[in-house]
Amino acid sequence: MKTLRSLEIIDYLKKRKYCSMNQLMKQFGVSPATIHRDISELTRRKLIRKVHGGVALIPEKESVVTVDSHFSARIKKETEKKTVIAELALPYIEDGDIVFLDSSTTALHLSGKIQKLQLANLTIITNSVHIIQEFCLFPPHFVLVGLGGNYNCQLNSFLGKSAVEGLQRLRIGKAFLSAVGATEEGVTTYHEDHAEFLEKTIALSARKYLLLDSTKFDRTGLFKFAGLQNFDAVFSDCKPSAALAAKCHWIVSAK
Repeated sequence: MKTLRSLEIIDYLKKRKYCSMNQLMKQFGVSPATIHRDISELTRRKLIRKVHGGVALIPEKESVVTVDSHFSARIKKETEKKTVIAELALPYIEDGDIVFLDSSTTALHLSGKIQKLQLANLTIITNSVHIIQEFCLFPPHFVLVGLGGNYNCQLNSFLGKSAVEGLQRLRIGKAFLSAVGATEEGVTTYHEDHAEFLEKTIALSARKYLLLDSTKFDRTGLFKFAGLQNFDAVFSDCKPSAALAAKCHWIVSAK
């Protein structure tokens, strides 16, 4: 399974075709051991090839494995907006918190920021396969509670009855969720079992935060799981319409 940094390395190489190891270490802010581990894995999966002094991307037609799955494609969309949202949400995570992160790609960006937090005590609950796999990158004293259940490949997450039952045994201080879209009528997703899971998460959480980039304003999916008024705040990259703004408290980028 691909980590977020592996996908970012592929994306970086798509733009440059070739990079030295030093360039990659500087770009991603990691140690030589970490970048060599990433490169070895990507080479093993025949996504890149090692060349003199660095690495190069294998053309897609020659690659045995592609990274353009539904979930992987979503990770690479609107990355600047998701980064802004993650930076806005990060100060709301404090020492001693019990935090739920959903399986959205925006929450995945937030998890990357959390990895660098200098907190004495933090517990993360998630049903995201990606975040669970990357937990080795978090400070070793942080605690992870991974929820099991039926695997959904489109969302790269665990859902269903087992996931909901696991959730009900827990106490959540702050939940960070995303959505397909938000309108005056509510916040939605395309998946019925996903909507059920998020409804239960909201009900069990003391504070609820929505991570919503501007491409999702006035957009709707099939299944409603909350109203905007159910959230303590919405983090976004820009201001919404007056009608959406009136529904709850928005925290938006000043840029």
